[in-house]
Amino acid sequence: MSEPLVLTLSCADRPGITARVTSFLFERGGNILEAQQFNDRTSDAFFMRVEFDPANVGRAAIREGFASIATEYAMDWKLSLRDRPRRVLLMVSKFDHCLADLLYRWRIGELPMDPVAIVSNHPREAIEHTHLGEIPFHHLPVTRETKQEQEAQVRKIAEDTGAELVVLARYMQILSDEQAAHFSGRCINIHHSFLPGFKGAKPYHQAHERGVKMIGATAHYVTSDLDEGPIIHQAAEPISHADTPEELVRKGREIENRVLAEAVRLHLEERVLLNGKRTVVFRG
Repeated sequence: MSEPLVLTLSCADRPGITARVTSFLFERGGNILEAQQFNDRTSDAFFMRVEFDPANVGRAAIREGFASIATEYAMDWKLSLRDRPRRVLLMVSKFDHCLADLLYRWRIGELPMDPVAIVSNHPREAIEHTHLGEIPFHHLPVTRETKQEQEAQVRKIAEDTGAELVVLARYMQILSDEQAAHFSGRCINIHHSFLPGFKGAKPYHQAHERGVKMIGATAHYVTSDLDEGPIIHQAAEPISHADTPEELVRKGREIENRVLAEAVRLHLEERVLLNGKRTVVFRG
């Protein structure tokens, strides 16, 4: 039995793209299971995601046959196995709630990923409440003087494990421009949505002092612009004057968990396409 495939593509918008793609799949006996498209009128760009059963046609044959269409339309495209778990490198510091949540969702089959390594700038004991199991753990301390060397070690771990995605699950270190460029389009970060306000330590305490009435979280791709990369997913919820700083922290953790997990799921399922400084997200 054939394994379902996912075709994602983007290119300059012009008539006939959808017809060419669907006709190509039909002519080869493919059965479309899900299809979404978006025409961005502000940039005249076209985006598409198609899940399909290739019947008896192999992935290599589909890839080879579609290449001419991709060239004709100057497409940025990708053909992937839908159900193959993606290899993920997780990075964390002392706050391990997002890491614990991701590992739980993975263990119950909610996230189609294969955690190949966990990297932390703190020793394993710092996240003793999180069950890591047999996932390889790498303690890589970092200082201003050792940052370049430490980041090189992270890149080597990613290369050695074949990591396709890096998730900063509350990794409280700023990546260098070189590191951000190296993992461009495949590194996801999470942060509270107060930014650019309430920077630094204890942002929820700062928010409480200002009487904030809404808190939230943002998951985005990492770029050299700190916390300003293309946004994948966000969420927010109201709070009241009765909420203490500790309650804001608790609610903040829950939102960060949900937002990061959803962003990771969307990426793993090939549902996020970059559109300059923005993203196109085909939800399913």
